[in-house]
Amino acid sequence: MRKMIVFCGKRCFEIITKFSPKLSSKILFLMRTKKYPNLKNPKTFNEKCTWLKLNNYNNNDLVVKCSDKYEVRKYVEEKGHKEILNDLYGVYDCFEQIDFDKLPPKFALKCTHGCAYNVICKNKDDLDLNSTAKKVKKWLKEKYGYATTELHYTKIKPRIIIEKYLCDKKDEMPLDYKIYCFNGEPKAILVCSEREKKLRLNYFDIKWNPKDYGKESWKSHYKINRPKNLNKMLQIAKDLSQDFPFVRVDLYNDNGKIIFGELTFTPACSCAPYYSEEGNEILGKMLKIGVRK
Repeated sequence: MRKMIVFCGKRCFEIITKFSPKLSSKILFLMRTKKYPNLKNPKTFNEKCTWLKLNNYNNNDLVVKCSDKYEVRKYVEEKGHKEILNDLYGVYDCFEQIDFDKLPPKFALKCTHGCAYNVICKNKDDLDLNSTAKKVKKWLKEKYGYATTELHYTKIKPRIIIEKYLCDKKDEMPLDYKIYCFNGEPKAILVCSEREKKLRLNYFDIKWNPKDYGKESWKSHYKINRPKNLNKMLQIAKDLSQDFPFVRVDLYNDNGKIIFGELTFTPACSCAPYYSEEGNEILGKMLKIGVRK
């Protein structure tokens, strides 16, 4: 029953988005944040990201390229940071093209045209190929972006990439450093931790001072140390963000080696529920956009 409700909800949003992206964005914003967005004079971070989603990023070819999990690698290389790209084992148009015998025991399989289209394989021998094939083929058929009102995703060619599996010393997902860049300047850092248990979110400024940009209930209470190569990470984020009013540069630190994750333009569909009210306002002030009144 729950799957049927989710399916019907997604189909309804897809129809509304095709008819009026602005209307579907307002509905989604209200559902996720319990607030109605002010898009005529946006002030909070969520509101400004929603405005960008509707008025800039929806028809921005560079945003489309950099949202594509394969094409963005070319952009990173063009910016002079080929060394941070994760090892790529292959790119495929369909599941049948994958030769699993040639893959290492551990790997990360992703579809290029959306979010949460991931298969993290820790042991190839335990991977159920039939269920994985069914799942991936379903993802490839989906036009991601209509149900989330992120139209830049709808213009990406659906493909599969397989990359090196990243893990920490405990064989768990490494810390994810998401650097918020406003008009080409890194201003805030979100650290995602404890993904194997329950996702935790902690915010810092670029000098590694803790900030209350997120809700208390989302925080990890473990100490998160400043990365030794933080300055290098910030420089990379600065280089990769120059072409956009806002982008979040997502990086990993693989035992001291900086690894590129992705570029995110519309975090949580531009209506994230995990910001504190004050944090949403502070981040909003950092983002300068040209709203036409």
